[in-house]
Amino acid sequence: MDLSNLKPAAGSKHSNNFRRGRGHGSGNGKTAGKGHKGQKARSGAPRPGFEGGQMPLYRRIPKRGFTNRNSKDIVTVNLEVLENKFEDNAVVTIEALLEQGIIKKPRDGVKILGRGELTKKLTVQVNAFSEGAKEKIEALGGKAEVI
Repeated sequence: MDLSNLKPAAGSKHSNNFRRGRGHGSGNGKTAGKGHKGQKARSGAPRPGFEGGQMPLYRRIPKRGFTNRNSKDIVTVNLEVLENKFEDNAVVTIEALLEQGIIKKPRDGVKILGRGELTKKLTVQVNAFSEGAKEKIEALGGKAEVI
């Protein structure tokens, strides 16, 4: 016997799709599974998070700022990183950046920034470039392609 073979005893589990409040013969008549009296036995029981009139937690906690639904999470890579990781005439794609371990997840896009010097001719295919990065790549005869 091990944990992967355990299962409940026969007849001990009941499905949750039976009709409540249909008489004693149904096995769930009279109080229909709501117990005796009390607030939760009545119709119109309070919503989730209601604390009996006490100021609820979601209103006690201070709220600051907002999160813009339209913002993009862009991963940035500097030229100095590409200089060290890629050979001359290499094609740099998002997949190549993942393989080299330069980025972990592309998220909403990858942008190349112009920090550092570049001495190799590269064809870079990513979502966006800064102006400086584009100039440095094209100055050496490389291509900066937006995908």
